[in-house]
Amino acid sequence: MPAPASEPAPDRPASSAHRISGFLDAIAAENGAARNTLLAYGRDLSHAADWLADRGESLDTAGRDVIEDYLVSLDAEGLSRATRARRLSSLKQYFRFAYDEGIRADNPVLKIDGPGRSQRLPGTLSEAEVSRLLDAARDHGPDAATRARNACLFELLYATGLRVSELVSLPDAALRGAPEMLMVRGKGGKDRLVPLSDPARTAVAIWLAHRDAAQDAARAKGIPPSRFLFPARGVEGHLSRVRFHALVKEIAVRAGLDPTRVSPHVLRHAFATHLLAGGADLRVIQTLLGHADLGTTEIYTHVLDERLRQLVMDHHPLARD
Repeated sequence: MPAPASEPAPDRPASSAHRISGFLDAIAAENGAARNTLLAYGRDLSHAADWLADRGESLDTAGRDVIEDYLVSLDAEGLSRATRARRLSSLKQYFRFAYDEGIRADNPVLKIDGPGRSQRLPGTLSEAEVSRLLDAARDHGPDAATRARNACLFELLYATGLRVSELVSLPDAALRGAPEMLMVRGKGGKDRLVPLSDPARTAVAIWLAHRDAAQDAARAKGIPPSRFLFPARGVEGHLSRVRFHALVKEIAVRAGLDPTRVSPHVLRHAFATHLLAGGADLRVIQTLLGHADLGTTEIYTHVLDERLRQLVMDHHPLARD
């Protein structure tokens, strides 16, 4: 006897897990999707599959009306517009795959429009505030090696606008020989070149001297050397994103800044907004940040809008009292 609609058949969760696994394997092979991207897809699709299973549906059977009910439930949960848009995007990617592979004869999300992304401007810092952070990083740590590492992390982040995952996983080979350009492996395995400032190159050189001395001492004890610029004892072998995030908060406090305003991503925003305010071309910033779509970078044009507004306020005769 088949299970009642309120109690999903025992094989449904396993079937959904199998479908999701096949999808993740496919995009990993075809698109070179990064591990974090795969994890995000997996979480989003598993959440949807569990919701569907509770209603006697699955990724194989759900129609457009059921998927729309799911999206409404996300809104009812109070999830942000960005989170709801991301979950719909995950479903769109999956159902496109399922249709192309013949798993489904239809694509139930083809005509479903998402909530769109919030146009809230990203938080950023002034140039003076970033200078205070850089100064604080140079002084933060119990010994010279730790202080040199912290200075290197912050100088690199502000000089390049790297994503935090890109920064902490940098191989040390990428910065040997005092290069003027840094090769970065970004999302989807795509490489990009980012120029290095003189302060960043100096900070790297100082840190490498400390790092290499520590690696030589470890090698003498039979510990194999690390290939990462910022080695650590964790399973990943390099400084973790979580630890770096906490470090940024610690240094913000030391710099006298509100730690709720400062994060690795805020420093990435500062990199972009300060470049744009200085006259850099938007497409150059897009390349440096590793954005696939210029529309993602266009949010930084608020900097130009403010500059133009201030220009009018300062110089237009009708704007004066």
